[in-house]
Amino acid sequence: MTLTKGRIERTGRVAFHDASLSVWEEGIPREWDAKCIWERQFKRDVFARIVQTLKRLGWTCAMPEIKPHDVKHYGGNVARWSAESKRFCTKGDLKADLDISGRCIKFEMFQNVNAPDRSDHDGRYQYDKEKHMPYLLRLEMERARRRIRDYLCNVFTGYEFEQPHEPKMGLLGITAVEKAAHSRRTSGHYKPHLDRADYGMACNTRAADGGTIEHGAKIWAIGRKGRLITGTAYYSLNNNWQIVTGRYDLTYAHTGEIFTRKPENLRVKRNGRDRRRRLESELQKAIAAMNFERAAVLRDILFPGNQPLFNVWHEEHQLYHCSNFSGYTKDQSKAGKFTADEVRGWDKAPNKVIALERMKEAA
Repeated sequence: MTLTKGRIERTGRVAFHDASLSVWEEGIPREWDAKCIWERQFKRDVFARIVQTLKRLGWTCAMPEIKPHDVKHYGGNVARWSAESKRFCTKGDLKADLDISGRCIKFEMFQNVNAPDRSDHDGRYQYDKEKHMPYLLRLEMERARRRIRDYLCNVFTGYEFEQPHEPKMGLLGITAVEKAAHSRRTSGHYKPHLDRADYGMACNTRAADGGTIEHGAKIWAIGRKGRLITGTAYYSLNNNWQIVTGRYDLTYAHTGEIFTRKPENLRVKRNGRDRRRRLESELQKAIAAMNFERAAVLRDILFPGNQPLFNVWHEEHQLYHCSNFSGYTKDQSKAGKFTADEVRGWDKAPNKVIALERMKEAA
């Protein structure tokens, strides 16, 4: 690319999202030939400069291979144009997809060093990418997109950085109390004189222990991992409450997970449903792998004693109920297993209770 003398006349917007950067421009022509010329110039002026900036920062940028599947189904030209509009970028463990489409350019970064939910596809589809990035990768991600933003806004006369609509909570952002207040005030149900929405019904303030939850009061709640947490409750909407547990720690809980009085046995986890689902999943995996010794151990943890077990069949759906009566499956080996007490009252239309033979331990 030749060196630029002076600034270039282009108008556009640059915005940050979850570990990504986006560029938008207006004014793309409707007429086909003019549109193609505009897109080629947009790619030369903006897309190429982003690639150039990344290479200066030590990134490797490569055009993806043309897939035979795309050639077969869409034709050689379309497959080639599609590949030419993309770059796969890497720098150590940090990876990124750079893509141009019409008047928009997207640069999306990801990693699979820490991608607990979606480690497949190199972590591309992990939810909340920034939160899960290791510290040094997060610094490199922020450095890359800020450098691209600064370069584009300096070289193009009409480029502006679009501030995020939702303020970021953290060391360089706002506190959890401020984040909770912003969320309430931007809700369509907000009442300024209450600093919250209307409760609506009494059940929206009734805690699990029967007490009444007050806006701004100290409470105890069951966190996402089943542990008891304590913090300040602020009303959100319906039976959901914001729980501020620290300077930069905000979570949500419904009334069935909130206590107005200090519960007993604070160290005991309240994750019975999650525990049951996980143990049954591990039991199914052990049986599928023919690891019957492990299956017997898991069975005895789940259902101690020689008690009879049952599946529940749904006649209308023609499917089995899964663990905790949450979801359905066609495969009986993946169906939820229930005790006699748990299926009491379920043996009626459209459900049918099916007794299971006791699994025999491996010799």
